Amino acid sequence: MTDSDFTLTSPLTAPGAAGRPLLALTIVWHPDPARIGDQYVGDAGTLELNRYAPQFSRPGEAGLPLGHGGISREPLRFTRTREDALTVTLPASRMTVELNGAPASGSLQFDAAAVAAGQILTLGRAVVLCLHWMTCLPRHNPVPGLAGVGSAAIALRDQVRMVAPTDLTVLLLGETGSGKEIAARAIHALGARRAGKLVAVNMAALNESLAAADLFGASRGAYTGAQGERQGLFAEADGATLFLDEIGNAPAGVQPMLLRVLEGGDYRPLGASQDRRSTARLIAATDQDLDSAAFNQALLRRLEGFTIQLPPLRARREDIGVLIVHLLGGGAALPALPASLVTEIACHDWPGNVRQLAHTLKRAALLAANGGVPQLDQLVRMAPAPQASAARQAAQAASEPAAQEAAPRRKPSTLSDGEVLEAMAENDWNIQAAARALGISRPSMYKLLDGHAAIRWAERIAPEEIARAMAASGDDVARAASALRTPTESLRREVRRLRELV
Repeated sequence: MTDSDFTLTSPLTAPGAAGRPLLALTIVWHPDPARIGDQYVGDAGTLELNRYAPQFSRPGEAGLPLGHGGISREPLRFTRTREDALTVTLPASRMTVELNGAPASGSLQFDAAAVAAGQILTLGRAVVLCLHWMTCLPRHNPVPGLAGVGSAAIALRDQVRMVAPTDLTVLLLGETGSGKEIAARAIHALGARRAGKLVAVNMAALNESLAAADLFGASRGAYTGAQGERQGLFAEADGATLFLDEIGNAPAGVQPMLLRVLEGGDYRPLGASQDRRSTARLIAATDQDLDSAAFNQALLRRLEGFTIQLPPLRARREDIGVLIVHLLGGGAALPALPASLVTEIACHDWPGNVRQLAHTLKRAALLAANGGVPQLDQLVRMAPAPQASAARQAAQAASEPAAQEAAPRRKPSTLSDGEVLEAMAENDWNIQAAARALGISRPSMYKLLDGHAAIRWAERIAPEEIARAMAASGDDVARAASALRTPTESLRREVRRLRELV
């Protein structure tokens, strides 16, 4: 076991020109599954996006525009300031544009932090894009099991590739379900010890009184019930790799023993008269803060030979599409998920990270294969939403009116047409306010409106009928929306489009 007297943590890949991040649009979902994960990355002050431009590509491959017929020929215009604020001006077209699942119109304003949080744009209810920053250009640096196209995923794979050929002890930090064990297996698979096995142990599952025997072995009679010599995990992983998962839960009694074996490679089995030596390469992982008196700080310093911080899924929304493909399998195995569901998935914060996403996708695929229409609130147990980050609040403020306190969560399937109609009428035909009153998400509200016999989208109402309603209401959109039984957001967009055609 190699001794390291210092801690090495890999820096992030270098940012774009002049230290500024690069503006990126990543295809999260597309009717052509082969396009999922394609990206536009650039540093232009102004970018126009329509059906034919710009080119979305992957490293080493030719680019293609979005191409889908549901995308308008009229462009969305992205304008970036020196302070990295961003204005997105939407086209005057019939194409439906949604921001984070809510209908959007006019222009949207984002500060740099909101873009960093990842903003989900759904175009024509068919193509889902993530607007985000990149701190490097896309590149092909595959690592088994670690899928993703954003800067965080690229940096993670770079770090795994950097440390794998060495014998440095690696400490993996990250929330539960963020892929620490996958990263550990990748480090082993890319290292010089890959011919040997990776021996994994969950430190939280070790019995306090037998933990030392489990790790270091024991001689016959060393403790009650020890009928013969017992080989420990360090001996089993000799010449290979030992993965100590949940290292923050290591029993206090074995922490000094772990420190000794890390310092010199020597350890003594319980009841033995001589030391033994291990050449196992050590990888440890935890979701806890180890900088506390409860954990042996000298041991922590030794574990930090090379530290890798795995990002949570909510910090890499641009990777959602490629993760769906990776977790469900590409080609014919990929189920035809509705774009609205993918939008909800991309906007969800996933407290259980990639592990929770994987289980949810399996349920969605099962429902879809049996003729069902999967909806996120049926697939995920929705806990009360935590306070949104400042970046997410700023993004919501870009397209949402001030809203009242939300009602308790309900399942859309339990709501009657009458309740939906009443909620819309009582909330001035505002979708966001009605959804909050009913206790459902915005995307779920859109599904209910789509299937409602008494509610229409303004795009489906004859221009003559809209003109009569607007004249009768004195150009008051809210009053006209009530008369037409259409959402105010939808009517406002259609009125503006019709007037621009005159």
